Amino acid sequence: MSKFSFAVSGQTCRAEGVIESDSFIAAVDALGQHVSVQAGDTLEIGVLGFPPARYECVGEMGNGPVWIPASKLAA
Repeated sequence: MSKFSFAVSGQTCRAEGVIESDSFIAAVDALGQHVSVQAGDTLEIGVLGFPPARYECVGEMGNGPVWIPASKLAA
């Protein structure tokens, strides 16, 4: 199992921690079940030695949030 470090932030919440999972997708899915998020919240998640991936919640489908890659704004 891999350990994924994560940080979820938004207007009403902030959560950080580590989650163990067999895959990246399973880790992101598990976060949606344990951390309350809403549209507009951001997620940074990664493993040691690699830069974190950054996602934005765009809504909810079924039992969890829908994440899309966060875009970098042009300066």
